[in-house]
Amino acid sequence: MQFGVFTVGDVTPDPTTGRTPTEAERIKAMVAIALKAEEVGLDVFATGEHHNPPFVPSSPTTMLGYIAARTERLVLSTATTLITTNDPVKIAEDFAMLQHLADGRVDLMMGRGNTGPVYPWFGKDIRDGIDLAIENYHLLHRLWREDVVDWEGRHRTPLQSFTSTPRPLDGVPPFVWHGSIRSPEIAEQAAYYGDGFFANNIFWPKEHFIRLINLYRERYEHYGHGSAGQAVVGLGGQVFMRRNSQDAVREFRPYFDNAPVYGHGPSLEDFTSQTPLTVGSPQEVVEKTLSFRQHFGDYQRQLFLVDHAGLPLKTVLEQLDLLGEIVPVLRREFAAGRPAEVPDAPTHASLRQAAAQRKAEVR
Repeated sequence: MQFGVFTVGDVTPDPTTGRTPTEAERIKAMVAIALKAEEVGLDVFATGEHHNPPFVPSSPTTMLGYIAARTERLVLSTATTLITTNDPVKIAEDFAMLQHLADGRVDLMMGRGNTGPVYPWFGKDIRDGIDLAIENYHLLHRLWREDVVDWEGRHRTPLQSFTSTPRPLDGVPPFVWHGSIRSPEIAEQAAYYGDGFFANNIFWPKEHFIRLINLYRERYEHYGHGSAGQAVVGLGGQVFMRRNSQDAVREFRPYFDNAPVYGHGPSLEDFTSQTPLTVGSPQEVVEKTLSFRQHFGDYQRQLFLVDHAGLPLKTVLEQLDLLGEIVPVLRREFAAGRPAEVPDAPTHASLRQAAAQRKAEVR
């Protein structure tokens, strides 16, 4: 099972000091977080994609390419790549290039994002959101698997005898997760292609995501990719830890209350009772994270949000130190009783091996 962190890259005033970091400071902080994630033994660093203030990560592959050059083991991902407003040809090229530079340590999460105005900024109509997600990914899927593509759809100009370059590393495309917080169509899409499904369950109660994940698992089996238990599932989460749980609640409360996404809404207590947000001691984080398996079944990737809402970098790095302490416990506990049929999270090496086996069977 993979553990990691994701960032949405918000530039938010620290409510305890009133200071707002510069864009340069925030971007450099995201890099520092990725480097620290590898240092403490995490598996994955993922960045969101946004094109509006107060967020800065508008070019994920640029950031991840820089991080790739400064890390050796960390899997680099997105959370999410906007499949609706990005050109699938450019996605194919950019992430194949990153895949080569990172020696395969790359996957990505496709999503529609949560910012409606982004559609007209890139010449799209939000009413076509689901259609764009389906059509664009169908093209991207082909671009990575066919050397020459002829294609025509509704939402971009046709392609004639087009070859996307560079080709995927070792002929193996990056693994794709389809991220959703609300749309059964995206769970269906992930199942159809046999890709991963990432339920970023940090906003809504678990019952909603249980339905989405169960749908994905059932349809994954329906399409013949394996049993429902072999489907590849990722989950979101958010934590803030101190050795003493009361200290954690006291310190985090002003950040929660003023967060750009959920601030000035539900109370911290209501939010922690209904979502994966855990504010407390390391042991409380372990216990709540382990409870996810009871709701969603065995899964492959757990990502935590740790740097949101104006938290200073020093505090975030302290959170990563604590995550580094508890992740070995989580690995051990999640492994206990894990059915043999449940696969590990896909990596470039495992995907390359599977491709070689398929080729050998054809021969």
